[in-house]
Amino acid sequence: MRVMVGAIVVLTLGSGAVQAKPGLSAEDDINGGLLAVGIADEIRKKCDSIDGRVFKALFYMNGLRKLARERGYSNAEINAYVDDKEEKRKMRRKGEAYMAAKGVDPEKPETFCDLGRAEIAAGTQIGKFLIEE
Repeated sequence: MRVMVGAIVVLTLGSGAVQAKPGLSAEDDINGGLLAVGIADEIRKKCDSIDGRVFKALFYMNGLRKLARERGYSNAEINAYVDDKEEKRKMRRKGEAYMAAKGVDPEKPETFCDLGRAEIAAGTQIGKFLIEE
């Protein structure tokens, strides 16, 4: 039997068929949410005048976990992905690139504050996890 590139992979289990999952790294909306929470966390840590809406972020993260489970990922798969050191490095690089593109200089805490205020004012997902003190 030939395997064709781009074909849908189907696993047969008993009498039903289940489409293979692409892997959590391919779930753009989930990864975008994780990135938003990570960037907001970095802003709140580096800017003294902005705090994080920690409970809001935790509820949001639980929602991402629920979404992943609805897509067929097990808790073990989710935990393995979230704990994976290489995936953490990739996410950090994405966050750093985003912040650099928005004018953040790691040596200047006020630039984290500027970004935080801009995200709050724009009502972005990142801004929803922040509050100005």
